[in-house]
Amino acid sequence: MDNTIYQNPLCGRYASKEMQHIFSNEVKFQTWRKLWIALAEAEKELGLGITNEQIEELKSHSLDINYEVASEQEKKVRHDVMSHVYAYGQQCPGAAGIIHLGATSCYVGDNTDIIVMKTAMLQIKKLLVNLINELKGFAKRYESQPTLAYTHFQAAQPTTLGKRSTLWLYDLIMDLEQLDFQIEHIRLRGCKGTTGTCASFMTLFNKDHDKVKELEKIIARKMGFEKCYPVTGQTYSRKVDYNILSVLSGIAQSAHKFSNDIRLLSHLKEVDEPFEEKQIGSSAMAYKRNPMRSERIASLSRYVIVDSLNPAITASVQWFERTLDDSANKRISIPEAFLAVDAILTLYINIVKGMKVYPRVMEKHLDTELPFMATESIIMLGVKKGGNRQVLHEAIRQHSVKVAEQVKLYGNENDLIDRILADPVFNITKEEIDSIMNYENFIGRAPQQTEEFIADYVDPVIEENKNLLGINAEVNV
Repeated sequence: MDNTIYQNPLCGRYASKEMQHIFSNEVKFQTWRKLWIALAEAEKELGLGITNEQIEELKSHSLDINYEVASEQEKKVRHDVMSHVYAYGQQCPGAAGIIHLGATSCYVGDNTDIIVMKTAMLQIKKLLVNLINELKGFAKRYESQPTLAYTHFQAAQPTTLGKRSTLWLYDLIMDLEQLDFQIEHIRLRGCKGTTGTCASFMTLFNKDHDKVKELEKIIARKMGFEKCYPVTGQTYSRKVDYNILSVLSGIAQSAHKFSNDIRLLSHLKEVDEPFEEKQIGSSAMAYKRNPMRSERIASLSRYVIVDSLNPAITASVQWFERTLDDSANKRISIPEAFLAVDAILTLYINIVKGMKVYPRVMEKHLDTELPFMATESIIMLGVKKGGNRQVLHEAIRQHSVKVAEQVKLYGNENDLIDRILADPVFNITKEEIDSIMNYENFIGRAPQQTEEFIADYVDPVIEENKNLLGINAEVNV
């Protein structure tokens, strides 16, 4: 690593080697050569004067790219595709004259972008499925663990930790649905020439429309695609890039929400994300255990959400059949979005796998708030025993105001139940109060909802994608 120049932190600190490889120059330029071979083979199959020897020569140098030659040539001609055409031709002199025959630069550029993005989406899907599986296990483990639910981060009614995690799970299920849609509908740009009219190929094939259409179908099959986009300019519509980054943005939104919840729960001391034996939480405060993984998810997610604006703007400002102000932006915005989401999902999996849960702290928080939440049930019991509903309601209100004042002003414990037991207007015994104060009386259908959601929504996803399970989510730093 050259420490004298800037290195992208997404590569040095966050993203996996797998995702970095997908967007590497090696994959990019080897794919260019595979596309040139597919073009030559398809043109030969449809009758052009290309020989088997030329194709075999191209195949023999499909992987050993002479980068130095291409780099030196690009300095002269300022054109990356023509530089690589030249470099490939230097290695394949017998086939040099038929490389890129009839094609425009976007034949290799756009088609490669499509192929790389599809590969990257499949890698994201693998991570997403593994995350859903890990979170499913977490939800099942804690489906009946009572915990205080919050609205506006103010104490509301109890729920269970498992039920809360189904909210995280459902976000991810929806993200997977959107990701699958993009994977299923992405298409090759094809070989439509410089403005999308196939004019150059019409010349090559003597205005034979059927052969020109078949050429594109053959190339698509050779590159692993069923279809090409039906119409393009010189480029495929840049809305494709936007649609894909919108899905990545959606994943980032889901992860950010989860990370916020974990950060808040860490503050409440109800959970801890993984924390290694020698990990340092603060350079100054040795006692600290900052939720740094969750904070990193939030930070990277924010970047992806903002980054999704890049292809949105790019798609909106394209001129006619093409303009080149997309190129530099695409080279940065699309790989970085995938690299960041790769890191986000790896962190998410790592947290879920190693998260520590503290049920007694959750129960302590419940005990603080439960007396207020139990007041409606206490009033109903008092009425059943002959009390007046309005009188009991007013007594509860007065006691609650005094208790809240004592808790907030002086930090006293919540003694509302003791006050009610001591007030003869209620005529309620401690045994009767204890039966009301059971956590299970206040969590509704949370455990059953968790079980039903997993069975109806999560298990089918896991079963459908079980071949993707098994991944080692290691955090680099």
